[in-house]
Amino acid sequence: MALTELLSLITGDKMAKILICDDEPGLRTVIKRYAEFEGHEAFEAANGLEAVLACRNELFDIVIMDVMMPSLDGFSAIREIRKTSEVPVIMLSARGEEYDRIHGFEAGVDDYVVKPFSSKEIMLRVAAILRRSEKKAAEEKLIFKKDGLIADITAHKVSIDGKQVELAPKLYDLLFFLIKNKGLAVTREEILAEVWGHGYCSDDRTLDTHMKLLRRALGPYAGVIVTLRGHGYRFEG
Repeated sequence: MALTELLSLITGDKMAKILICDDEPGLRTVIKRYAEFEGHEAFEAANGLEAVLACRNELFDIVIMDVMMPSLDGFSAIREIRKTSEVPVIMLSARGEEYDRIHGFEAGVDDYVVKPFSSKEIMLRVAAILRRSEKKAAEEKLIFKKDGLIADITAHKVSIDGKQVELAPKLYDLLFFLIKNKGLAVTREEILAEVWGHGYCSDDRTLDTHMKLLRRALGPYAGVIVTLRGHGYRFEG
């Protein structure tokens, strides 16, 4: 039995195939070492172009992607990957401005980590994404309808007034969580725990940014998400 399989059995966690894309060999090596210690199988790409080609030839469970790289930057690489794959992406960046976060989330990023960071933090975020992926796979078929808004949770589709709307993966997760709790007041902490995973380290800007993007995507139905000042949100279905 391989060491990664043995570690997976001991910890009870799912073993994942992780693609680590960064133009710094030392950083790739450190993340890979931690990933393999956690029982995962890790692969490397030195730039965005290599990452795109790797995702066309292999099925990965998670991609860890740097922003600034030669050949093809992280944002462009994610857009290319999203044409053929919904693999979760954790983006690494040396900058943490809201513009960069929005740019990344709109490109299809699932999580955003600002350098410098600890490898332990990265592995916690990987574990949270894997738990959400397993939960999503086990979901029963559920379709929500309200006037011209239709959300098919099992098929992972959303349409507004007869036109299908493409959302970033994290926005799907956020919308579907709110729908499953429609009519209930959910706190910001509950949303972060369920959508981003327990143990997720974040500030208020992450949720605020995603809510802003989701409401924008819902257009005339943005009002179904009600802000409960000082508490959280409620989805009115």
